[in-house]
Amino acid sequence: MSRFYTLALPLMGVGLSALLVAQQAQEKVDLNVLHKIKVAEFGGGGGFGGGGGGRGRGGSKVMDTAWNLTDKYGPRLTNSPQFRAAGDWAVGQLKEWGLANVHLEKWPTADVQSGAIPGWQVKAYSGAMVEPTYMPIEGLPAAWTAGTDGPVTGEVMLATIEAPADMDKYKGKLKGKIVFTSAIPELEMPTTPLAKRYTDQELHDLTSELIPVPGAGRGGAAGGRGGFAALLNMTPEERQAAQEKMRNFWKDEGVLLTVTATSRGQSGTFFGGGAARQGDPKKNIPQVSITAEQYNRIARLVQHSTPVKLTFDIKTEFTPDTESFNVIAEIPGATKPNEVVMVGGHFDSWHYGTGATDNAAGSAVAMEVMRILKSLNLKMDRTVRLAMWGGEEEGLLGSAAYVKSHFADPAVMKPTAEHDSFAGYFNIDNGTGKIRGIYLQGNEMARPIFEAWFAPLKDLTPGIVTIRNTGGTDHQSFDRVGLPGFQFIQDPMDYDTRTHHSNMDTYDRLQAADLEQMAVIEAMFVYNAATRPEKLPRLDLPAAQPAGGRGGRGGN
Repeated sequence: MSRFYTLALPLMGVGLSALLVAQQAQEKVDLNVLHKIKVAEFGGGGGFGGGGGGRGRGGSKVMDTAWNLTDKYGPRLTNSPQFRAAGDWAVGQLKEWGLANVHLEKWPTADVQSGAIPGWQVKAYSGAMVEPTYMPIEGLPAAWTAGTDGPVTGEVMLATIEAPADMDKYKGKLKGKIVFTSAIPELEMPTTPLAKRYTDQELHDLTSELIPVPGAGRGGAAGGRGGFAALLNMTPEERQAAQEKMRNFWKDEGVLLTVTATSRGQSGTFFGGGAARQGDPKKNIPQVSITAEQYNRIARLVQHSTPVKLTFDIKTEFTPDTESFNVIAEIPGATKPNEVVMVGGHFDSWHYGTGATDNAAGSAVAMEVMRILKSLNLKMDRTVRLAMWGGEEEGLLGSAAYVKSHFADPAVMKPTAEHDSFAGYFNIDNGTGKIRGIYLQGNEMARPIFEAWFAPLKDLTPGIVTIRNTGGTDHQSFDRVGLPGFQFIQDPMDYDTRTHHSNMDTYDRLQAADLEQMAVIEAMFVYNAATRPEKLPRLDLPAAQPAGGRGGRGGN
């Protein structure tokens, strides 16, 4: 039996159908290499090391990597001390595995549109209701907010501001108050599992569109920070101006701190993001995210004319370095070293948990792909390059900076030589769920290729291929300049319901078997892209785009 797998389908007619079949027939998948990759990840000894409780299997190191990125070095808020320590560890580990050109590729955040990103971390937090009775408050301050400079105690006031005009009715009433800024979350009784996998029907529905629909794929979920409801409908410039106005309003009115919650935050879970960084972020007053149940109890007491006093003691620390980095490593190509296949995911996280499903999962899998391919000493024509991005949570900043530096500035769209030699990018950033297929991002030319690559992987995945776009993560930076960048379809699990941007985003939510499956599939896709005769097909070069255009806001 040949070690190569060629996908053969019944002839569907003439024209496009015949062309697709012909293209599929030309795609060869080396089954011997596929078997080696499976053995390297699933088979024979090794086990789990590094103190993570023995959850790994076979030869896999993916959970060991995930443990280091989460329990040991997480959370990895962009430019925080933990982010930098994790980056140094990743560089050391990749060098130990024998990869080439391993380095932290620096990029400045001082000129980003949303404001420079200083280092920041929580050094201490405590919060409690002290009147009418005692209740400890589960929460954490939002990123880049100040501390309280010692314990502060104040009376709670509800002040939901949905639009700038709402500020007028609260002027002169908020001095010395602790202000609850979110609308009271309505908590529905949970009647469905928090975690789920895609059903066959749901996967079938993903393939039903004939043309891509903007926003039809899975994008980033809202962090639930409270404040202007209209923010989501604003341009980036309008949004920044509104956030700055809100920040100055709280400060000018003498508010002690603000508190937010979201209906996503049930059963001890709280969600959040970061504060505006325009101007001096050290002047941000403290903003705390807490659980919805506690938020609602306090809000109901206030609504029933029962005075409530809270006390908080928050210590945060800023560091001045606003230069960030992406983690880069390579396996040089044998015959076409100037042509590049890339694999990656975002390295940064929010700070409420340890950044496990968002996105230590994608980073650990990408590192595992490189470990497998290097350990097998596979001869690949093209260079395979790992990139793990900083600043994704603040708007795809690290991948956007890399693409601008290496391939093209979307504002002027003048491709570099590297743009021409680029073969493809594969991204994972939708949590811990198994790969069930791939989004084409409107690139119909890639369909027969990916269908052929998925065919011998049917024991691991149905391999759904959908024309849909998906947003909110780093493949968009490549797509924005006409380069083939792809995000895999993953089982939802409890990503949107529990872990995304929450205090529950911890190592315990990672599923070892899922990450191992992802590593095998992504390694095979990378190998195929690095060895097929032609680079992956690409769409027409887009027109020059103004800042804040097609790339999206990030946040997955």
